[in-house]
Amino acid sequence: MYKSEELLKKVNEALDGLTYDRKPSSLYDPIKYVLSLGGKRVRPVLMLLAYNLYKDDPERIMMQAIGLETYHNFTLLHDDLMDNADRRRGHETVHRKWNPNQAILSGDTMLLQAFQRMGQCEAGKLQQVIGIFTETTLEIDEGQQLDVEFETRSDVTEDEYIEMIRLKTSVLLACALKIGAILAGAPEADQDNLYKFGEQIGLAFQLQDDLLDVYGDPKVFGKNIGGDITSNKKTYMLINAVNRANDAQRAELMRWIEASDFDRSEKVQAVTRLYDEIGIRQLCEQKIEDCYALAHTFIDKVSVSEDRKAELKAYAAAMMHRQS
Repeated sequence: MYKSEELLKKVNEALDGLTYDRKPSSLYDPIKYVLSLGGKRVRPVLMLLAYNLYKDDPERIMMQAIGLETYHNFTLLHDDLMDNADRRRGHETVHRKWNPNQAILSGDTMLLQAFQRMGQCEAGKLQQVIGIFTETTLEIDEGQQLDVEFETRSDVTEDEYIEMIRLKTSVLLACALKIGAILAGAPEADQDNLYKFGEQIGLAFQLQDDLLDVYGDPKVFGKNIGGDITSNKKTYMLINAVNRANDAQRAELMRWIEASDFDRSEKVQAVTRLYDEIGIRQLCEQKIEDCYALAHTFIDKVSVSEDRKAELKAYAAAMMHRQS
């Protein structure tokens, strides 16, 4: 059994070792740039951990793991373009370093490379692997569209938000685990339980991100906190604050939401104070714990020994207690 740190090292070595022989190089330079910026590599590590539950040669599916990471970074590239973001992981975004047209074209190429790499598995598993991967990519686009539509809606419910983050974030973690299990020849019941485990871990992961954006340490979090507050992003926290506030709190919250001219620091402090008064931090932390607890009911059903599950469980626990 491999430790997650060992698998992460193998993923980064595989990414560093990718060759780009096709021309023009100007199409592939942004792709190399994006994949060189680092990141937690959560999705490929999860795929390799799931495979390693059953088999001891996770290097065998490294190309599929790299395909998943390629796809994930493609979504970030296009997200940055849609958001007109300037920085990603402390570096210029592709549309800033090059231009928007290059970001679109290189991003499209990354998507195709992701499918190409995912498809390099044994023929007997190809249809199932590509089927779940294709379904996942469609769901992520659906989640992204919902996220865009939520920007202009003031009536987004908690259930709608949870479904949006399930589609936008959770299903890719679930997909990683299920494809790892498929490629290892795991029983179908285990494949499904690992998928459900990934869904709940993914929900908790995104809710943790929402929480850290308000309450994280900027030095550890890697960016200024309060971005969701200043942009009025419909998060679990904002939705519940509006719904649970008393009349005076709701009126103050709405003033900040509707304000077009404001001091950033003042708005972040004021809305955070309202969250504190309403108990939003505790509510979000409890939701994270609920998702995490539900995730464990699924991993506990997976038909391998507890010692083989230990590393995957430890990795999930580290994801839940992250500070960045």
